[in-house]
Amino acid sequence: MRPPKRPPEPRALTSSTAERLAAIVEAAEQAAAKVIDDAEEQARRQLAEAGARADRIVAERLRALADELDPPASGPRESHLKPVEAAPEPLYPQRSGSAGARLLATQMAVSGSSREEIEERLRSSFDVNDTAEIIDAILGPEG
Repeated sequence: MRPPKRPPEPRALTSSTAERLAAIVEAAEQAAAKVIDDAEEQARRQLAEAGARADRIVAERLRALADELDPPASGPRESHLKPVEAAPEPLYPQRSGSAGARLLATQMAVSGSSREEIEERLRSSFDVNDTAEIIDAILGPEG
């Protein structure tokens, strides 16, 4: 008679079971990653298609609104636009010095710079010889 077969040792059983479980978990993780990648790709495609549809709808509505505002003529028509005439005189006369020079002078005045410091900076940075008009407009006339 043969002696009864002994069950495998618990350590060997535990080790092989752990290896099989690890393989199953790894396969499940790979399958899950593929499902996620596929879902993300499908979502990107659907977003691109929805964006293209939205662009077409907006373009159609803009064309319809434009036609309502200015219906297409069936034949040649007289333009309702007037030709541009010469530009009128400016409401405010241009001052000497550039806008950048005036801006710099304003910033320096706000930060507490003296009249002399502002004058020197305008002369060196913007080549402004007569700084009085710019500085008087910002700080008031010297008195």
